[in-house]
Amino acid sequence: MTTTQESKPMVLAESVCKSFGALQVLKGITLEVGKGQVLVMVGPSGSGKSTFLRCINHLEQVNAGRLYVDGDLIGYREKKRGDKLYEISPRDAAKQRRDIGMVFQHFNLFPHRTALENLIEAPIHVKGVKKADAVKRAKDLLDQVGMAEKATAYPAQLSGGQQQRVAIARALAMNPKLMLFDEPTSALDPELVGEVLKVIADLAREGRTMILVTHEMKFAREVASHVVYLYNGLVEEEGPPEQIFGAPRSERLRQFLRNVS
Repeated sequence: MTTTQESKPMVLAESVCKSFGALQVLKGITLEVGKGQVLVMVGPSGSGKSTFLRCINHLEQVNAGRLYVDGDLIGYREKKRGDKLYEISPRDAAKQRRDIGMVFQHFNLFPHRTALENLIEAPIHVKGVKKADAVKRAKDLLDQVGMAEKATAYPAQLSGGQQQRVAIARALAMNPKLMLFDEPTSALDPELVGEVLKVIADLAREGRTMILVTHEMKFAREVASHVVYLYNGLVEEEGPPEQIFGAPRSERLRQFLRNVS
């Protein structure tokens, strides 16, 4: 994938590998995401999509290769490009993670805090934002995702779709340069999927840089700038959505699309 921006890509993966014991999940992923682009990753379960997202956010440590976000090497440091890698400290890893928002399959909201309190926690305690400023931005974000009237509600009082919209707003509250979505609708009842997809589509129209793992093929075709099909830990095929969904070259991809359509 080639970025159309003159500046460095937001995400650059170079031969990224990840294993869990003897199981090799990622076998050399190389791809690029330009600033303002929406990369959608599709593929069968177990192909490595979620693991790749977790590596970007340094929730998993790569075993080989390099991952850069906005020019910064994730999880390691090197004296100069291509040199030996040295693992960074947990504190430095946490600093890198502050600029990357991630929305998971399950909402992971603090159950003892209201929607508003969920949003202001990290900006205040991690970024040192003044409480009044954090509250103002949190209210704006809850309004943006259609949850302004639920600011004082606790997660148990919200539907799954509402909780996921709060989770998206919480990720945005840190002003991330990159948003990652790992199957954000997979835990929702079918009638709640649309409200979450609408929020994500609105973010795409804002020009946010995003990587989205999803099985919602119709939505992927509509929102993606670029699509990557992962199979068995490798990029099997990639291209613009009209090619991937309209004229796939790989027989595996054609079979996958038949199975999910």
